[in-house]
Amino acid sequence: MTSQRTRERLIQRLYEEGLSNARVLEAIRRTPRHLFVDEALAHRAYEDTALPIGSNQTISQPYMVARMSELLLAAGPLDKVLEIGTGSGYQTAILAQLVERVFTVERIQGLQDRAKERLSELNLRNVVFRWGDGWEGWPALAPYNGIIVTAAASEVPQALLEQLTPGGRLVIPVGAGDVQQLLLIVREEHGFSQHVLDAVRFVPLLNGPLA
Repeated sequence: MTSQRTRERLIQRLYEEGLSNARVLEAIRRTPRHLFVDEALAHRAYEDTALPIGSNQTISQPYMVARMSELLLAAGPLDKVLEIGTGSGYQTAILAQLVERVFTVERIQGLQDRAKERLSELNLRNVVFRWGDGWEGWPALAPYNGIIVTAAASEVPQALLEQLTPGGRLVIPVGAGDVQQLLLIVREEHGFSQHVLDAVRFVPLLNGPLA
């Protein structure tokens, strides 16, 4: 179930669902998603579905990873991206193949440690990790020309807006419970523009780091 043919079927499905960024699709084709899930779930790694990764967290479905990556890159190449919610490291690995540098924040230390190991195995060296509260972003290294959030915030965190460069793009699910919307927010010369995109379902973005 981890064969190249299985991966090709996933890529074909994503293409049929309207995803068309060749670089994003190629990054998903190249990335061994089975390494980012427990061995017992490896046979499901190339299904277009979210899967549990422990600690009440999930690895996002490939469609959503591709969709959010496309939205982030839609205005052109990015050199400095902040990811909130490292999780398994799968979205991180995709981003690392698409942008110059990825700065990723995770509140659950055990998840982050395993993600570091996986990215090291894949020789992805342009990622810097921080264990901390995603609501705060990573102000010491701001600003970023792209920010991607892989958990649903009850509202758009002000700190993340402040850490965007002019023209920078924030892709974030917002909402409580089952009512969540994927938003694209762009920092304009005077304020922010906000675009409401898809209805989505993510785990909640929680406060505070956990060892």
